[in-house]
Amino acid sequence: MTTYAALLRGINVGGHRKVPMADLRQLLEDLGYENVRTYLQSGNAVFSTGAVEPDGAGGANGAGAPTGGDGPGVRSGAAVSGDTDAVTAALGRAVEDRFGFSVEILVRDHGYLRALVEDCPFPAATLEGRQLHVTYLSENVDEDRFAALDRAAFLPEEFRVGDHALYLYVPDGLGRSRLADALAKPALWKGVVATSRNWNTVTRLMEMTRD
Repeated sequence: MTTYAALLRGINVGGHRKVPMADLRQLLEDLGYENVRTYLQSGNAVFSTGAVEPDGAGGANGAGAPTGGDGPGVRSGAAVSGDTDAVTAALGRAVEDRFGFSVEILVRDHGYLRALVEDCPFPAATLEGRQLHVTYLSENVDEDRFAALDRAAFLPEEFRVGDHALYLYVPDGLGRSRLADALAKPALWKGVVATSRNWNTVTRLMEMTRD
């Protein structure tokens, strides 16, 4: 049995692209998954495979190569596996069939989520959840992608690149963050699915997938 967290991007924002969490839970149960739970309304679902093994599961997809710059190293076993690719594809098709629109989805297992928390380059234990955010990424990215940003101009706000993730420290929260605005430019994420969660959600999903 493997427990996963699915992160749906861009749903339930301003009354658009509505995916009620009760409906999402039912969809996952209809797909045969077990121990289905959701967290908040922003598109976070946790579920276990049980006897369900997605087609094409098994083998690594090449994730886990070291990232560039001074971001945290990739922990052994933390890579995104072929299993998550298969689950992502199946869930994406089901969501589109059920709700009538496509949704970008990232699926991660507990090993990855635990390593993401443990490898945080910022002092998470001393920060509020609103001060620390993680952008989950479909692909590993390197520092060259952000070469045009003058990082010193945004201090004390900072970001670091991790394994299929970007950590963002914003001491005054996202609402007043100039760095968050700069990082939100679509050109920076060309070819990459990116969806962000605050640290409270990051740690909660790690805990929920431990079961």
